[in-house]
Amino acid sequence: MAKCAMCGNDYDKAFTLTTADGRQQVFDSFECAIHAVAPTCAHCGCRVIGHGAEHAGKFYCCAHCAQASGVQGIEDRV
Repeated sequence: MAKCAMCGNDYDKAFTLTTADGRQQVFDSFECAIHAVAPTCAHCGCRVIGHGAEHAGKFYCCAHCAQASGVQGIEDRV
């Protein structure tokens, strides 16, 4: 069995996640993978698990958080 990089659980259905830079980690659940590799919203601190928004190297979970941080020109929908 493989051990989860986040929680340490030994699990027979663990999976390996490979990031764009080639880094590989083993996880026992998507929840652990999200906590380990998903970016954090620069405004509210939640994990960005969707497309989110990015501006000047900062990630936001939504346009509202980006706008609340002073970013202009980002909208959730037009």
